Amino acid sequence: MDYSKLKIPNHVALIVDGNGRWATEKGMSRSDGHKQGFLNLKKLTAYIFSKKIKYISAYLFSTENFKRSEKEVSFIMNLLTNQLKDILNFCHENKIKAVFSGRKENLSDKVLKAIKKIEDETAIYQEKIFNICFNYGGHTEIIDATKKIVKDVTEKKLDINSLDEEIFNKYLYQNLPEVDLMIRTSGEQRLSNFMLWQNSYAEFYFPKTYFPDFDEKEFDKAILEYTKRDRRFGGIDYEKKSH
Repeated sequence: MDYSKLKIPNHVALIVDGNGRWATEKGMSRSDGHKQGFLNLKKLTAYIFSKKIKYISAYLFSTENFKRSEKEVSFIMNLLTNQLKDILNFCHENKIKAVFSGRKENLSDKVLKAIKKIEDETAIYQEKIFNICFNYGGHTEIIDATKKIVKDVTEKKLDINSLDEEIFNKYLYQNLPEVDLMIRTSGEQRLSNFMLWQNSYAEFYFPKTYFPDFDEKEFDKAILEYTKRDRRFGGIDYEKKSH
């Protein structure tokens, strides 16, 4: 597909959904689905970045996901731990800067140490930014940002009257541009507490495809749909309206 004729988003957000259902329908364990989803994420991420898209945010595990069975949560945690070295190698191979968004609670020291290593070593790359949302929640991100703002105002590091959207954005887990295209696979049509601040004016796309099957051709379909959208950011195109 010729991307030169399409509108290319600057920031794509992915809600990685449907791994468990994909596996169940194939008579496999939900754990197998998560493993396949992770493999697909690496392949898809490389493809998305190859299309001159600079930012990708992927929702891998929410704070609410801890309510799932202990077996499934344990598998996902171990999967992340085992794949962190691969994530680092993948980022170096593709010159990707990786950052992690989410709370540190409930993450082991081993995971936290590996995350810091990835962020430190990939900080040299600036052209492609991969925001990995793990143990993340949109509400908690806004709450945590507000706490940091209150602290800085109290310590007179910030004038409350100077607080605007640009400054507030800097207090979020990552200071990234707003999301342009938000994709949630599996057919579910809700945000599920994902990047509530950043998704304010995003275009939403909800394919029925489970994430392990959301390949390059499926992503092309998303970009085709995005190209058709008329993004007005709350305004009106009066020239179009007058015809």
